[in-house]
Amino acid sequence: MTISDRVFEKLQEQGMTQKEFSAQTGIPESTVSDWRKKKTNPAADKILIICKVLGVTPEWILSGIDADGGRSKPVDYYIVEKSSEQGKLIETFNNMSGRDKTYLLGYIEAFKNMQK
Repeated sequence: MTISDRVFEKLQEQGMTQKEFSAQTGIPESTVSDWRKKKTNPAADKILIICKVLGVTPEWILSGIDADGGRSKPVDYYIVEKSSEQGKLIETFNNMSGRDKTYLLGYIEAFKNMQK
């Protein structure tokens, strides 16, 4: 999710129109519209006023992570150290042929079913 996605998410949650948002932030309506149409993000010098108007932290608007470390939406990926056990598994898997990957995933499913 991008910065502008989070802005529009908050606007919708708060029932605020782009026109109202523009008036409160001093950011031209055309600029706000461009964020949506052109999939661009606000300039860095606008972040603090956006946060003030929307009642969010700069950390949240930039990353989607709340002050308590929570995310507004669950992510669909993991970040692991390459040198960790998981990282080594991923590297090994990525270096396998498509056929071997399919076999391995089948073995894993069979193993999970045996554990039930």
